Parts: sequence; C-alpha cells; structure tokens
Amino acid sequence: MSTTFFFLIQFAILAYALVGGVFLAFSDFIMRSLAQTGGHGGVEAMQVINREVFRWVFMALFLGMAAMSLIIAGYGALGLTGPAGTLIMLAGLVYLVGCFGVTVFFNVPMNEALAGMEMSSDMTRDYWLQTYVPRWTFWNSVRTIACTVSAALLLFGLLWVTQNQTQPV
Repeated sequence: MSTTFFFLIQFAILAYALVGGVFLAFSDFIMRSLAQTGGHGGVEAMQVINREVFRWVFMALFLGMAAMSLIIAGYGALGLTGPAGTLIMLAGLVYLVGCFGVTVFFNVPMNEALAGMEMSSDMTRDYWLQTYVPRWTFWNSVRTIACTVSAALLLFGLLWVTQNQTQPV
C-alpha cells in the first residue's frame, strides 16, 4: 500500500467516525429533545438546523467522504487483493449506500417536506411528531450504523494490510 493511500485510509477512518458521531447525537438525544418541545419549537429548530448544516464543516466532510468512498471502494476492489481489499472496498460501499444514499433518498426528502410547512399549523405538528421524528430518526440511525461499520471495516482492512506485509529478512 502506498504512503498516500495509507494516510488517506487513516483520515477516512476518522472522518467516518466523526460523521457517524454527529448522526449518533441526533438519534440518541437531539431528536428526542426536539420532540419534547411541544411540536412547534422542535419544527422551528429542525428547520434552522437543516438550513445551517449546508454552511459548515460537517457538509464538506459528509460530501467529501462520499467522493472519497468511491476512491476507497475502487482501491479496495482493484488495488488490493484478499481480505484486506474486500474489507476496504466494503467500507467505501457501506458509506455510499448506508450513509450517503440513505441521506439522499430518505432524510433529505423529509427535510424538504418539513421546510415547506407552516410552523404553527396543527397539521405540521402532527407530521412532526407522528411521521417526521420517528422516520427521520430511524433512517438517521441507519446512517449512524453505516458510518460505524465503514470505520470498523476500514480499520480492520488497514490492520490486515499492515499485519500481512512482508518484512525484509
């Protein structure tokens, strides 16, 4: 493994874990806390969060890791052999499907629907408590697990590569 890919994979392990940590916070206590605000406060807070997330480090990391996951999956499939290649390839694919894909196909459409709703409407409050919070949190938990699995697979793949390199005699 080249030095460049060695450091790229180390960075990716940390980045997957950081992205997963943000998702974990939402699934573990942020969404539950927002739901306890009585509806309108939670809706307003989530609408603001969904607007602000595009302006900060998290989005650069989240999107950057999608692109990097393509490279990682390709490198695992084409640049490595054996279990290490399989683990590294799977790490990239799990992030692409379980984190990025779930975001695009499930969480973002729910965020867009919530963004277009009037905060003070009873229909919005019902959607928020009965549909948005449970479904969004479920899919967010899938993203959390995908990031964790990706970090673990990448770590195990990197360990496999480093443990099985031939040492000079």
